[in-house]
Amino acid sequence: MLKEKAKLSAGVIISLLLVLFISACSSDSEADEDNAKEGGDEQAEVTLTFLVDNQTVMDGVEAVAAEIKARYNITTEFEIRPGGTEGDNIVKTRLATGEMTDFMWYNSGSLFKALNPEEYFYDLSNESYIGTIDDSFIETVSVDGKVYGIPGASASAGGWLYNSKVYEELGLSVPNTWEELLENNEKVKAAGITPVAGSYKDTWTSQLVFLADYYNVHSELSEFADDYTANKAKIADTPLILRGFEKLQDLHEFEHMNNELSSTSYEDALRMLAEGEAAHYPMLTFALAALNDLYPEQIDDIGFFGQPGDNEDNHGITLWMPGGIYLNKDSEHVEAGKQWMEFFVSPEGMEIYMSTMKADGPYVIKGLELPEDSYQAVKEMVPYINEGRVAPALEFLSPIKGPALEQITVEVGMGFVTAEEGAEKYDRDVEKQAQQLGLEGW
Repeated sequence: MLKEKAKLSAGVIISLLLVLFISACSSDSEADEDNAKEGGDEQAEVTLTFLVDNQTVMDGVEAVAAEIKARYNITTEFEIRPGGTEGDNIVKTRLATGEMTDFMWYNSGSLFKALNPEEYFYDLSNESYIGTIDDSFIETVSVDGKVYGIPGASASAGGWLYNSKVYEELGLSVPNTWEELLENNEKVKAAGITPVAGSYKDTWTSQLVFLADYYNVHSELSEFADDYTANKAKIADTPLILRGFEKLQDLHEFEHMNNELSSTSYEDALRMLAEGEAAHYPMLTFALAALNDLYPEQIDDIGFFGQPGDNEDNHGITLWMPGGIYLNKDSEHVEAGKQWMEFFVSPEGMEIYMSTMKADGPYVIKGLELPEDSYQAVKEMVPYINEGRVAPALEFLSPIKGPALEQITVEVGMGFVTAEEGAEKYDRDVEKQAQQLGLEGW
């Protein structure tokens, strides 16, 4: 009997202990849930892999990634690939074989769209932060109304760098039309200063007057890029885009460029601009970093304006869009990836980025205020962005860019062929490329 009572008592005790243990576990679990809801419990560690080319400066991205690690316990591991054709082949192979990293850094625009994004990348269209990104960038990472990328850096602008001291000394104002720019050039020329620095020793620089004119096309003919790609429009037959070649011809005919075009280099032109030997240099704003390195005392004298068109009420800038950051839709960590992207484009994320990297052009994030130490030329781009007077360069909207363009723009800029002849030559040049790409309609 005593043994039975002992067994009964032991059973009761064990049962009570089990009840207490289960209750305690339940209470602990509820407490853990409450702590997690209140942010008191650390998020489980996640590692995201990120494929990037070896030509991209990643200091800003790495700084933001370090903060994301501290805040969210999300580690970012960067994997470096080659640039150029070799790198493109690696990207395409890894996408096709399902071996892509969680994130990928890649061009925005036509090169990205050629990767068939809807098959490989996560659709960000419904993410709340997408509305904070400028439409000019969204256009370059969207297919069929779906958005696949966020900007990974600042944009560069194609237009006119100018020496503000020369402008002040001669009482000049930033021109709103091409005619006003030519008038400024005449006043500069009369003062014994070279109106426009040309650097045709480096033939790629000769393209800027033509390429930077695309805002004036896109703002009035937004469908041109699609028609051009489908072989429904030609440059020689479209007056608005032909104007880019005509403007090159104007600079030659009015003798607004330096005499030694073919022997003047990119570095020579930067010196001419910085020292006030030339008033203008048509160039991409990535040149600001070189100017800052070579002529730090003159960098604040360098301003920027978009290439004017013929409508004084519609003066804008052509943007070379930054590379995009894209999320692999087959990633095992999509939610962490979305959290990473949201912080990156947030005001806090961008502040960290800007503290590490100096912008060569405007950021394509709405309402983002540039740091006080930004280049003066970049500050002068802000009104264009805020008022929506921007357009992507044609190469971000169409895969067609003929390899002979820089030779043709040299010929037009030096008066060897007319604007019309140059446009016709370029139409023939892009026809060969379009056929090689297998584009429909060619």
